[in-house]
Amino acid sequence: MSAVSAADGERVFAETIEKDLRVEPRDWMPDGYRKTMIRQIAQHAHSEIIGMQPEGAWITRAPSLRRKAILLAKVQDEAGHGLYLYSAAETLGADRGDLTRRLIEGRQKYSSIFNYPTLTFADVGVIGWLVDGAAICNQVPLCRSSFGPYARAMIRICKEESFHQRQGYELLMTMMTGTPEQREMVQDATNRWWWPSLMMFGPPDNDSPNSAQSMAWKIKRHSNDELRQRFVDMTVPQAEALGVTLPDPELRWNAEREHYDFGEIDWAEFKRVISGGGPMNEQRIAHRRRADEEGAWVREAAAAHAAKQAGARAGAAAAGARPGEQGEGGAA
Repeated sequence: MSAVSAADGERVFAETIEKDLRVEPRDWMPDGYRKTMIRQIAQHAHSEIIGMQPEGAWITRAPSLRRKAILLAKVQDEAGHGLYLYSAAETLGADRGDLTRRLIEGRQKYSSIFNYPTLTFADVGVIGWLVDGAAICNQVPLCRSSFGPYARAMIRICKEESFHQRQGYELLMTMMTGTPEQREMVQDATNRWWWPSLMMFGPPDNDSPNSAQSMAWKIKRHSNDELRQRFVDMTVPQAEALGVTLPDPELRWNAEREHYDFGEIDWAEFKRVISGGGPMNEQRIAHRRRADEEGAWVREAAAAHAAKQAGARAGAAAAGARPGEQGEGGAA
């Protein structure tokens, strides 16, 4: 691109952001914007695919056929979310296979929340309630992200995540009307998942190197701390209705701020888990690597079939274009 056209592209891009319009894949965009979008979309896609593992482990152990069907449908939805997002990344020139290799080799991240174990079936409900609830807070604003394919993918993803959150909450409500042991399971799962759920919003604003630029480009609309506060305010009344106690002695309503105050997050644990030192990091990546290796033949077969079909269509088109090969009555 020439200097003049680059300058024109920069101007049009700036106007697009200023007017709150969408940047599309064929539009000119700064290299930094493209790299940021690939990084964010890939991390989101990886999280959806890795996120299938914690709940997928409970499909065969679900306590009823109804619960099995619900969980199977949810895990299938998460696979679809990953597909949408990898496809959005491909519109920026990323290669899906390369993104997978980067994940497996530890060169790209996924959400730290999926590095914690699911110890009981109550964890499935709490993941739906807290983890998907945090995802909704994070992702609904992304429906207005400045990058068109990402924003459009998020519309369907958020609708399905909202359904997942209600499914999880319904499961917990059912368990809380059950036996004392079931209620204890729900409280124990809540205790274990509360703080990791708060970490899902990323580091605090003063320690988030990418947030300021992402907000300037309108990739994201709210800071990490704003979204975290929104999640806490939303979740406390839900916990009260459910009948569980959130494991934070400092959690209380602040009438002056009109928000809930909450305790300090263990950021050292967050950094340890996001850097590969969580309880399930090795197992999650090993499982993803194995699935990639065992699925190689399927991808190769699908590619060969697609190439064969394309060749057949091209041959048929060429035959139809050559004169004299068909009589006036139809086929020769």
